[in-house]
Amino acid sequence: MSRRTGITNIEILAGVLVALAIVVAVIALVKLDVTGEKGSGLGKEFIYDIEDLAKIDPNLILYEESAKAISTGFKSARAIAIDFDGRICVAGDKVIRVFVESGDLVGEIKLAGPPGCLTVTDDGKFYIGMKDHVEVYDGQGKRLAAWQGLGDDAVLTSIAVSKNDVFVADAGDRIVLHYDTTGKLINRIGARDEDKDIPGFVIPSPYFDLAVARDGLLRVTNPGRHRIEAYTFDGYLEFSWGEFSSNVEGFCGCCNPVNFAILDDESFVTCEKGLIRVKIYDPEGAFVGVVAGPEQLVEGGTARIDEWASEGKAGGFDVAVDAAGRIFILDTIKNVVRIFTRIEAGK
Repeated sequence: MSRRTGITNIEILAGVLVALAIVVAVIALVKLDVTGEKGSGLGKEFIYDIEDLAKIDPNLILYEESAKAISTGFKSARAIAIDFDGRICVAGDKVIRVFVESGDLVGEIKLAGPPGCLTVTDDGKFYIGMKDHVEVYDGQGKRLAAWQGLGDDAVLTSIAVSKNDVFVADAGDRIVLHYDTTGKLINRIGARDEDKDIPGFVIPSPYFDLAVARDGLLRVTNPGRHRIEAYTFDGYLEFSWGEFSSNVEGFCGCCNPVNFAILDDESFVTCEKGLIRVKIYDPEGAFVGVVAGPEQLVEGGTARIDEWASEGKAGGFDVAVDAAGRIFILDTIKNVVRIFTRIEAGK
């Protein structure tokens, strides 16, 4: 009898623990910070000292700032893209602004709400991710389409167009949506699937980027796993690269890289938040060098980064590239665009 009672008590205890785990998980989901304004939520004892990590060997720095920063005029800049004419398109507040390199504003598209992401096609169309749906505009600012909404949980953070295929990263639902250019949903990419050896996306904060590479594969960040994954358009995971490391070669923090762009030589430009670094990797994911680190990007250095962290600002910069190989970094703290050019050999 006593033995049977012991087993029952263990079963009861196990049931209670499972129930508590479910409650905690539900609370965590309900309190998911999709804006990034609340910071990590961790106590000060969990914030590591980044002063040493912020120091980068000057020999690793391959780029230099080549022009005066462009002021966007935004209170909250969100995303950047370079159009077919090399103009700089920035999403923020409730508008898309188009600049030339001199910093002059040459166009605007007014929106009903704040945009989360954008891309510009070769024929001049703007595909804009709002919080829960996609809108399409022509170059004169006329809205051509507004696609069906994805629900209250959706948080659209990246969009890419490749011929007749449109890919949208939804950080809220942790999934990539594959559409045609009319807004018809074709399939969903990246959901956990053990049979296909797909682990699923881990998105602790609202940073979730994607782009189509020249090899025809879709590249998607999996920031909670500290890597970039390559998918076929029909949703098969081909390979991935990247690893967690506090060293400059890896990605540190809770969830990096947050954004990336692909150069014409198929190299990757990655952005990290927290410890703000912009780096270069070759097409296979091998570390090549640094575009800019905290000492170049953050006035006030690590003390300023710590101050931002205490204010709940992660410093999730966005990045774009042009045909000349220049790198355009959207500083989402100062709301400016900074332009970097490769340092000439021997300089």
